[in-house]
Amino acid sequence: MNLDWTVVWDNRALFLSGVGVTFTLAVVTMAISIPAGIAVMLVRQYAPRPFALVATCFVELFRNVPLLLLVFWAYYAIPRMMGMSIGNVATGVIALVLNVTAYNSENFRAGVNSIRKGQLEAGLSLGMSWWEAMRKIVLPQATRRIIPVLASTWVSLFKATSLVSTIGVGAARAISR
Repeated sequence: MNLDWTVVWDNRALFLSGVGVTFTLAVVTMAISIPAGIAVMLVRQYAPRPFALVATCFVELFRNVPLLLLVFWAYYAIPRMMGMSIGNVATGVIALVLNVTAYNSENFRAGVNSIRKGQLEAGLSLGMSWWEAMRKIVLPQATRRIIPVLASTWVSLFKATSLVSTIGVGAARAISR
């Protein structure tokens, strides 16, 4: 078997452009989904029951719907329902953010729940507000436990960015024939 690898070298600009698109999608998605995941986790854990139920429904929906279906739904259904046009890249980012936010929320919830309740109570007994105790005591400890899971989510996200190619997100044609 004789493989001709010159085609890879001849199209390197196109491949590098695709790597740039993948990297950009992943970074933008994580930049949005990490704070959003923390917010959803806080609502799910500590908000009044109706709000927590909405956050739970969000997490369960977007974790259980296949990402490819979510990409198609965001591309075809959302613009029709809202009566507006959304670009391919923005649609891809929306779909990825919804999915990764749901996963991040569960990761953060597991991390916070792994910290003993006495840690939060100790902060409260020292006169800290609930939010201050969460921010200064619980979340830093939980963050150390969450980092390996976030790395795994990051790897999965890099792979998942390929799904937005189905709606036309991709590298611009860098090489003219």
